[in-house]
Amino acid sequence: MRRHRLLPLLVLAVASAAASVAARAPFACAPGGPATSLPFCRQSLPLRARARDLVARLTRAEKVRLLVNNAAGVPRLGVAGYEWWSEALHGVSDTGPGVRFGGAFPGATAFPQVIGTAASFNASLWELIGRAVSDEGRAMYNGGQAGLTFWSPNVNIFRDPRWGRGQETPGEDPAVSGRYAAAYVRGLQQPYGGRGHHGGHTRLKTAACCKHFTAYDLDSWSGTDRFHFNAVVTPQDLEDTFNVPFRSCVVDGRAASVMCSYNQVNGVPTCADESFLRGTIRGKWQLEGYIVSDCDSVDVFFRDQHYTRTHEDAVAATLRAGLDLDCGPFLAQYTEGAVAQRKVSDADIDAAVTNTVIVQMRLGMYDGDLATQPFGHLGPQHVCTRAHQDLALEAARQSVVLLKNDGAALPLAPATHRTVAVVGPHAEATVAMIGNYAGKPCGYTTPLQGIGRYVKTALHQAGCTDVACQGGNQPIAAAVDAARRADATVVLVGLDQKIEAEGLDRTSLLLPGRQAELVSAVAKAAKGPVILVLMSGGPVDIAFAQSDRKIAGILWAGYPGQAGGQAIADVIFGHHNPGGKLPVTWYPQDYLQKAPMTNMAMRADPAKGYPGRTYRFYTGPTIHPFGHGLSYTKFTHTLAHAPAQLSVRLTGHHAATASSLNTTTHLGRAAADVRVSHARCEGLSIPVHVDVKNVGDRDGAHTVLVYASPPAAAAAAHGAPARQLVAFEKVHVPAGGVARVKMGLDVCNGLSIADRDGVRRIPVGEHSLTIGELTHSVTLGVEQLGV
Repeated sequence: MRRHRLLPLLVLAVASAAASVAARAPFACAPGGPATSLPFCRQSLPLRARARDLVARLTRAEKVRLLVNNAAGVPRLGVAGYEWWSEALHGVSDTGPGVRFGGAFPGATAFPQVIGTAASFNASLWELIGRAVSDEGRAMYNGGQAGLTFWSPNVNIFRDPRWGRGQETPGEDPAVSGRYAAAYVRGLQQPYGGRGHHGGHTRLKTAACCKHFTAYDLDSWSGTDRFHFNAVVTPQDLEDTFNVPFRSCVVDGRAASVMCSYNQVNGVPTCADESFLRGTIRGKWQLEGYIVSDCDSVDVFFRDQHYTRTHEDAVAATLRAGLDLDCGPFLAQYTEGAVAQRKVSDADIDAAVTNTVIVQMRLGMYDGDLATQPFGHLGPQHVCTRAHQDLALEAARQSVVLLKNDGAALPLAPATHRTVAVVGPHAEATVAMIGNYAGKPCGYTTPLQGIGRYVKTALHQAGCTDVACQGGNQPIAAAVDAARRADATVVLVGLDQKIEAEGLDRTSLLLPGRQAELVSAVAKAAKGPVILVLMSGGPVDIAFAQSDRKIAGILWAGYPGQAGGQAIADVIFGHHNPGGKLPVTWYPQDYLQKAPMTNMAMRADPAKGYPGRTYRFYTGPTIHPFGHGLSYTKFTHTLAHAPAQLSVRLTGHHAATASSLNTTTHLGRAAADVRVSHARCEGLSIPVHVDVKNVGDRDGAHTVLVYASPPAAAAAAHGAPARQLVAFEKVHVPAGGVARVKMGLDVCNGLSIADRDGVRRIPVGEHSLTIGELTHSVTLGVEQLGV
């Protein structure tokens, strides 16, 4: 989004308890108001009937003013104005105009940036965070300082390590991103009440929005920006990579909204692509909600991309494609003109407004007095609660990834390491810890403060004047001196929003400026163990530190949120045993020379020297692979149960003959498969039970990662990934204990592959499952009925 300038973040105290009665006047249908007796205010009627009644009472001019984010009120019907744009990526945020901090709501809980919580691989945690954010968002709405439509989460695939907004996403893997999307959306929305058309609950606590559909992961690189970029994407990559999280968002999470992106895909702006908006999102996935543009996207495809000749043509293109709401003024300015020119009809406008009004009704905005509604009791005392702040700390702990631990140097012992040097530009990090799309935290614990709680003496030296660490006046010598005098040294370096951010993609994977020089100099001089802590959203080439024997331990903390400093210290001193794993591949610096950001292809092209992207298609050298993460203990796996064979049954007339079994020959090898659309997918699952044993002397949490590889012939014939993650579960195991993890592998989703036309197919034959040190084969066959 084109963002407003943010005021400096303040260190805030926890909001004090206050009256819990809603302070906001009713949005509509107020008792004694002008519309109380009208059908759109009758809660006993179906939502669509209520919405249509309201829309039928509006003038064209009134309806047009409801097509934009700062929707105007309709005083004659007792309907207030509404700002649709609120944000809640990892806590309630004032990035959008819908949220205002101050007064009874000075701040909100700032959880770790999404890339960090993704590293926990803990879907239960993701939903819990969503629920906490939902409490705080609804409380702020009741107090008149937030909306109920939160344009979060960002579930774009983190395809390229340079992308400045990769920090906002759950990482590079479609399965992880999809599961994150569904879990966070469920937490935010907390649906309740009667059932809708497609089985979901009709009522919502808040409304989530999954963004930015689709193939959006370039902001500004080498002269190309997101406002002018045409992403050339194959049907195969759309199906098995870019669209996977959005499908999960809508189908599994039942998100109330999807946001289309700035970029074009194959020559068509996503906000003007009818096959995407009406065909895929509302048609195939059956969205029950509204589709919104990224801010000024309609103006962008008219003015910057020159996709249409006139303003009115742009209105027609986007409304007919299926857009319901414009973040920006464009539709308010030009829709009436488009009707006058007969380029759109009143029916087009009615359809869009009906979709947005239904979402408002699902949120209770047309149910009168807030205080009498299910969440009307939420107020200032429900924001920055101790429980939420404790959850932020726990999330930050689970986000930390242990990358290196030579000689079991970690954890440090307070009794042995009484004097610790805490150096580096992130030693006193505050704002840097919350990343982008953040609000004003309840308060901060810096790394220096966190470490100081464990040691007798903390020797602090910044080592760099800022994170950029450029120029000859960097105070590296003072940091070196501190390391010489300490029993152990913690060096905190990395990136910040001046290096990676919205509108700012990186040009290098190396540490900025002289940070590497600082790290090496401190390590060389230190008399005790050196622990390197990295804060960043994207991956960093730290090969020099990996190979430096003086650097005993390396932690990646992401952007760990308001409690990040305490979480880092808790891991360093063993109060928490790290269990995070990298949600992205960490590439070497020279990868950038082989993979232009503008090349959207996921699959490698060896003939052109193109290496491919993410662990699913890239097989070259890495600094650290996807899924890497150590622990202070050790876990082993034993396969307790998994079948060796499974039959796929076919649907309807496809079951009568063998014609549904497709055979493809590639390089003399035959590959057989079945279209997913021909299979009976309901209940088609492979049960996999794994016993996880903690063979170390510390309690710890472990993520069981299950990878699947298709039959070799199918992989070759269709360009399938050599392996892909199909299931994961987090489990806590006490020292010496065993825990059984039971998973079901969805055959139609997890074991299917997309062919080059984007058609999902289930390969017949031997599929290999890899779980840590275990491998297991499952042979899929086809059950032919009536043959």
